[in-house]
Amino acid sequence: MAFTEKEKCAILKLARNSILSELDNSKVLEFETIKNALLGKNGVFVTLHTGKGRLRGCIGRMYSEEPLYKTVIEMAKEAAVGDRRFSPVTLAELGDLKIEISVLSPLKKIKDLTEIELGVHGVMVVKGAYSGVFLPQVAVETGWNLKEFMNNLCAGKAGLSKDAWKNKDTDIYVFTVEIIAE
Repeated sequence: MAFTEKEKCAILKLARNSILSELDNSKVLEFETIKNALLGKNGVFVTLHTGKGRLRGCIGRMYSEEPLYKTVIEMAKEAAVGDRRFSPVTLAELGDLKIEISVLSPLKKIKDLTEIELGVHGVMVVKGAYSGVFLPQVAVETGWNLKEFMNNLCAGKAGLSKDAWKNKDTDIYVFTVEIIAE
């Protein structure tokens, strides 16, 4: 999934223009794909940070049946106005926001936590109808060790008991990301 600098700039511009179109009700500018990599059907997370580095929104999709550029459009808009933890982004804020796009590799189911490399792997836990995801950046930003990371993922994101990751009926998946950031 290695993107060229030209592709990264195009994807970031598309994300910013998508947010702008959502906020001012204008039409998203047509997007010309640069190469087939932008047509891949990857999962994508779009994270928004304020100029001071505080989280302002983060929404993503683990899988997509749409081309990458279409998923970026949708997730950028959702990160700006659909993250229930925050009020919708305003047009006045847009200029100060920094956009980070995480393009996900396919998920790989693991059997043992020793397969997780903090800061490299994102992790998804699934138990019945409950699931939660942390991107690889979370381990770096929080400084959590593996146990803290898994406890917070289960309890804080998935709505499970903090030690649900120890249960045999909880599935654990890892993935990597390519980060495209301003």
